[in-house]
Amino acid sequence: MAITTLDPKTALVVIDLQKGILALAPTQTIADVLKRAGTLAAAFRRHGLPVVLVNVAGGAPGRAEQSRNLGQLPPEWLELAPELDRQPSDHVVTKRTWGAFTGAGLDTYLKSQGVTQIVLCGVATSIGVESTARQAHELGFNVTLAIDAMTDMNPDAHANSVSRIFPRLGETGTAQDVIDRLGAQPHR
Repeated sequence: MAITTLDPKTALVVIDLQKGILALAPTQTIADVLKRAGTLAAAFRRHGLPVVLVNVAGGAPGRAEQSRNLGQLPPEWLELAPELDRQPSDHVVTKRTWGAFTGAGLDTYLKSQGVTQIVLCGVATSIGVESTARQAHELGFNVTLAIDAMTDMNPDAHANSVSRIFPRLGETGTAQDVIDRLGAQPHR
């Protein structure tokens, strides 16, 4: 776990911290994840860096052995967690697949902002966060993962992503490590 640097134009991307998904998340970790994600968002805003809040409104249409048929979503499903303190300057992306880059215009938005690196947090570590990290890495973004600001419904899946997958896609550290780097970096 070592975050070496943050690029001058780094964006925070928060995955699926919304009422519908939070109802499925493990209650023993979600309060801490929400607090840390909110703290990260506030820090990025203070430094004038982009904050992207992602929610999910469905799933990919293909067959899967363990797919969830969400059916008709309740009206509050997409509402972002209040701990994120959504601001008018935040960019909101609604996705319909695991990864936030597929068909959501995120790549175009980030490039229009001059972003070369993203910091990821949210839920679920092994699904939305990992898929978005893989896509970002493939698109050429530097990827940093705030591993104490994410959780998963499956602790083993979370541990696998953090220990085996994330080190191959970017750098990992805590939310505080990211905040410390933000304070040490020149930003534009």
